[in-house]
Amino acid sequence: MRDAIHVNYGQTGSSQQYNDMGMRPMQARVFAKRDEQYILVKAPPASGKSRALMFLGLDKLHNQGVRKVIVAVPEKSIGGSFQTTHLKEHGFFADWIVPNQWNLCLDIGTLEEGAVLEGKVNTLKTFLSKDNNEPIIVCTHSTLRAAFKKFDLSIFDHCLIAVDEFHHASSGENNRLGEVVRDLIKRGSAHIVAMTGSYFRGDAVMVLDPEDEARFTSVSYTYYEQLNGYKYLKSLGIGYHFYSGRYTKSIGEVLNPALKTIIHIPHIMNAASSKDKYREVHEILSFLGEYRGVEEDTGFHLIYNNDLKRTLKVADLVEDAPELRLKAQAALRDTSDKNKVDVIIALNLAKEGFDWIWCEHALTVGYRGSLTEIIQIIGRATRDAPDKKHAQFTNLVPEPDATEETVTSAVNDLLKAISASLLMQQVLAPKFKFRTKRVEDEDDTEDMTYDENTGEITVAIKGYKEPTSENVKSIIQNDINELIGAICQDPEISSQATADPDMTAERVNAHLIPKVIEEKFDNLNEVEVEELRQHVVAQMNIIGEAQNKALLTPNSPPSIEDDDPDQEGEPVGQGKNLGLMKLVRKFINVQEIDIDLIDQINPFKSAYEILSKDLNTTTLAQINSAISTKTVRITETEAARMIPKLEKFMELNGRPPSSLSENPSEKYLGQVYDFFLEMKRKQAAQGS
Repeated sequence: MRDAIHVNYGQTGSSQQYNDMGMRPMQARVFAKRDEQYILVKAPPASGKSRALMFLGLDKLHNQGVRKVIVAVPEKSIGGSFQTTHLKEHGFFADWIVPNQWNLCLDIGTLEEGAVLEGKVNTLKTFLSKDNNEPIIVCTHSTLRAAFKKFDLSIFDHCLIAVDEFHHASSGENNRLGEVVRDLIKRGSAHIVAMTGSYFRGDAVMVLDPEDEARFTSVSYTYYEQLNGYKYLKSLGIGYHFYSGRYTKSIGEVLNPALKTIIHIPHIMNAASSKDKYREVHEILSFLGEYRGVEEDTGFHLIYNNDLKRTLKVADLVEDAPELRLKAQAALRDTSDKNKVDVIIALNLAKEGFDWIWCEHALTVGYRGSLTEIIQIIGRATRDAPDKKHAQFTNLVPEPDATEETVTSAVNDLLKAISASLLMQQVLAPKFKFRTKRVEDEDDTEDMTYDENTGEITVAIKGYKEPTSENVKSIIQNDINELIGAICQDPEISSQATADPDMTAERVNAHLIPKVIEEKFDNLNEVEVEELRQHVVAQMNIIGEAQNKALLTPNSPPSIEDDDPDQEGEPVGQGKNLGLMKLVRKFINVQEIDIDLIDQINPFKSAYEILSKDLNTTTLAQINSAISTKTVRITETEAARMIPKLEKFMELNGRPPSSLSENPSEKYLGQVYDFFLEMKRKQAAQGS
């Protein structure tokens, strides 16, 4: 198995430290925005979003005239994160109290259908009545949606609506939760706090329309800040493993029974599924060892593993029989004991909000079409826990089978899985800032600097256009990873740029990426698009080049951080935070870096290099064949974007580029030049 990403972190402990009110850094950052009416919190799993909401909610109840707090979670198992919590003992001015009567998520396992859902909606109505003095209730998204449908919005006036896992909402016409959020904003009487552990809210569909989202104050806390500030977790690996045939025959190549593991088997509609989920679970259990029955109290399977010389406890969340599944779910509510369970096998459960801190390996079978889902699954393994030094996410992906009628679809799924790993490479890195390189910047240490307070790395780039508008600055500060996510998900990019070795960097950087920017942010002008494009391309290529050359170079440590913080040539005292800077300097001449050189790098080409090492020549040829069937046609918009590149080529070479050139870059510019000649010929013909 190959890691597409391997990241070492600093173990600074900073993200686990508390201030005098009992708040961790992320929570304090959110609390600083407590006076805002609409707040959007984007922070990774385990950063403490639930408690951040408690601090906000209590302040709004006691100091801002809010009369009620409604917390909505996507599934009942997450409701436990918002149960009664004593905050005063840690320095806050009030406790978060939720009596069982007002926690509508306690009956875990029952379906919220019919009379059950109706009863909960009526309970919510009772809670909201003027005669009820209880200030806090916890319910599910489905209960809140039903209440919105049944009641007039005025019942929510002067209430705080807190929506956990906000990426479940979207601006789509059929998404009731997203629609109601918009209606509440229009009414203007409610406060809203939206929280998500994923930067990719709604995936293909936006959660909020741009004009509505602009009303929210965004608070971001990055994966890098969270993981670099852990006490125990040192490294994270993200990789994929290709298999042919049945995945259960290959799972032993990536499943280590000695690691605390969550296995997410494929949904029945997934191409990796055998369509018999119980058989798949049985085969996984058989690989783990000899079956020894069921633990009575928990319902966990007992499997004796001969290599480990001990009995493994396996929780089966695939089982549909209510009495068995509910017993296992109930046993997993309290996972404070490291030895309580060893392996969890799940299908649709144990993803978002599932807090098993001991998980060392998240093993996912089959391509996942949702980046949100991938982020959530990785988050199961990235909890900090004693004696847990490494966390691993592995995607077990089927190789395209030439005998399948759906070979093109299989190829596209594989390439999207690789694109997702490239995206995570960006998400897991520190924040980058870029500035125009000045004439006086002669010292290497001035070309790249690290800010200990913000965790940002600043790089000086020749010819870089620094952002001039507040629009672009805000996107870079709050939504850059979401934008890169949209770029990685773009069908043309994922199916072409990821695995076509002949795809030119110019076409990717100067056309495909700005095309996505314009689609996502249609309020930006041409100058703003170019400013944002340069930042995106610079970030993706600098991080990508350093990481990929480290991964592909023998005897080179494939990590964003460095185990030796005091190597010669680095300032002493700033320590492991400089690891990525060392990696960049090792593979990139920072003194010579300029925007034109950056534009000559295809940020997705590394995916093909990794694929070429992991797949046999037959499968690679099959992928190329599937891609080559899609004829790339240059459009007028694309040609217009390439005019500056075309003019620069002609100025430097004294001739137009040739579409017959063996140089891929010149060949592409030659095709653009031919496009203009053909357009001019057609215009002349029409004029005559």
